[in-house]
Amino acid sequence: MIIAKCPLRVSLVGGSTDTKDFIDKYNIGSVVSFTPNLYTFVTIHNSNIKKYIINYSKKEITDSIDEIQNDIVRECLKYFKTNFCTITFNSSILSSGSGLASSSSYTISMIKALSIYHSVDMTDIEICNIAFEIEKIFNPLAGMQDIYGCGIGGFKRIVFEKKSPPSFKFLDSSFITNNCEMYLLNTNVVRNSTDILKTLDVDKSYPLLELVEKFENYICDKDTDQFFNLFNDGWKIKKTTSKDILNNENIFLIDKTLQYLKYVKGYKLCGAGGGGYFLIFVNKQNKKEFEENISCKLANNQLININIDTHGIKGFKV
Repeated sequence: MIIAKCPLRVSLVGGSTDTKDFIDKYNIGSVVSFTPNLYTFVTIHNSNIKKYIINYSKKEITDSIDEIQNDIVRECLKYFKTNFCTITFNSSILSSGSGLASSSSYTISMIKALSIYHSVDMTDIEICNIAFEIEKIFNPLAGMQDIYGCGIGGFKRIVFEKKSPPSFKFLDSSFITNNCEMYLLNTNVVRNSTDILKTLDVDKSYPLLELVEKFENYICDKDTDQFFNLFNDGWKIKKTTSKDILNNENIFLIDKTLQYLKYVKGYKLCGAGGGGYFLIFVNKQNKKEFEENISCKLANNQLININIDTHGIKGFKV
C-alpha cells in the first residue's frame, strides 16, 4: 500500500492576484500563505479484481478510467496510465468547499502516491507543476496559489509571473506565532470556488499587489502592529472584489461577531469566499476567553486551533 499526504493551504493576503485573468492583465500576481497542520491523505494498493475502486464521499467501482466520476482520480490515473487499483481519500477536516485548497491538496497527494506506486522520482515542484496542469483540465478558473501554496510547505511569499515559473521566498513567522494563537472557524457553508471566481473584478484586486509587498516588509521587520493592520486591510479589499463573498447570513454574522472581539488581532474568510473557514489570530493570553466566547456566540461552528507545517508533501510504501 502507498500512503501520501499533502497539507492544505491558508492564504493571508494577495488572493485573486494569482488567477489567469489577473496575471494576463497585469503580468504578475503574488500571495503570502502558509501550510497548516491539516492534510489530505491518499492511499493506493493493487486490486484483487480487474476494477478501479475509488473511495471518497462516494464509492465508485468501474473497469474504465474514463467512467470514473472523481475528476482528480480520473485525470491523475490517465496521466500515469495506471492499471486497476484501489484508491481511498481522507482528510483532517471536512474539506470540500473549505476555502483551504483541498482539491489542490488532494491532487498533489494523488500524484505523490502514484509516483511512488510507479517508482517515478519527482521533486515537490515537479509534482506541483503536473498537478497544476491536471487541475486546469477540470477547473480552468483555478488560481495558481492553491497548488503551489499546498505543495511547497511553510510560511512564504509566492510570486507568479506570466512567462516565468513561480518563485518562493520563505519568511519567519515566529513573531506572530509566539504572540498569537491561530484558529480556523467553520462557517458551515460549502461553496463552489468557481462560482465566486466568475464574479471577481480583477481591477478591484489590483491594490492587493501593493499590500503583499508591504506585508512582506512588515514580516521581515517583525512589525506585529503593521502586519495585522495590513492583514485586516486585505480582508476589507477582498470583500469588495465580489458581491458573493459575504452573501450568506451566517457568514455575515460571523464577520460582525469577530469584528467586535477586542482580543482578535485579525481575521479573514479563507479562499475565494462565500463559505468554508475563517482564519483568526488571537492574543495568546486570551486563548481561553476566546474559545469560551466562540462556543457561546457561535456554538454551531467548529473551531480548530492550528499551527504551521513546514514539511510539505510526504509519501511512503507500507
